Amino acid sequence: MVDFALRSCGLRGHATFAPDEPELRQRLKADTPAGEAWRCLRCETFVVGPPRDSGPANTAPEIPRGRMLRDRTLMRALAVERAIRAVIVLLLAAGVFKVTGSRERLRHAFEQDLPLLKPLAKQIGFNPQNSKIIHHIAQAFALSSSTLTWIGVGLVAYAVIELIEAVGLWLVRRWGEYFAVIATSVFLPLEMYELTEKLTALRLIALVVNIVAVIWLLWSKRLFGLNGGDTAYREEHHTASLLSVERAGLGESAASATI
Repeated sequence: MVDFALRSCGLRGHATFAPDEPELRQRLKADTPAGEAWRCLRCETFVVGPPRDSGPANTAPEIPRGRMLRDRTLMRALAVERAIRAVIVLLLAAGVFKVTGSRERLRHAFEQDLPLLKPLAKQIGFNPQNSKIIHHIAQAFALSSSTLTWIGVGLVAYAVIELIEAVGLWLVRRWGEYFAVIATSVFLPLEMYELTEKLTALRLIALVVNIVAVIWLLWSKRLFGLNGGDTAYREEHHTASLLSVERAGLGESAASATI
């Protein structure tokens, strides 16, 4: 099983913090033969050496741990997938605009060179007349320049949406979570329609990934009032931090002492 906390600390270093509050400070500090050690706010390991940061507890950085850290890792993996998709779509758009600018020259070369390939194609058992790729290229050349331009503009717009989604998810912003759910949901009917046209493993996997991503974001991030909504979301983030847990422990200790 992957320990996201240790993996993250291995990549970024431990997130140690020395709070100014004496009682809370004692719960995060330990004296060892090698010197003082401070408890990591992410993996909870005591790390020998001075703390990375210090100050009042309410100024401590928000360090995700446990499920919060796992969710952040999954969101960033989804962000990478969206960024890769955006790059691919931008390359397709660039190809469309290139064809639009020199469509007549390319069509002339295509129509002139294609008959020359027939003898060679016959030798390897390939029939250009029955090739779907050849037919798709011919259909693209039959489109008007204005139609190709609008197709290119549409591809660029889609890529921009994917990039915004990737940025919001990578930065783990609340608006990014909402944007990702809305943007992904809008294109789900189109992806389903594409499957009715032609069923491929890649299309099916992409559809399943997007459906799972929407359901996961809606429920785990408590979007649109689901699973407790924004109030439960903020409370969960607050109570999940190690400092909040230690504050609660101090409160319980004080209550036990008065009994």
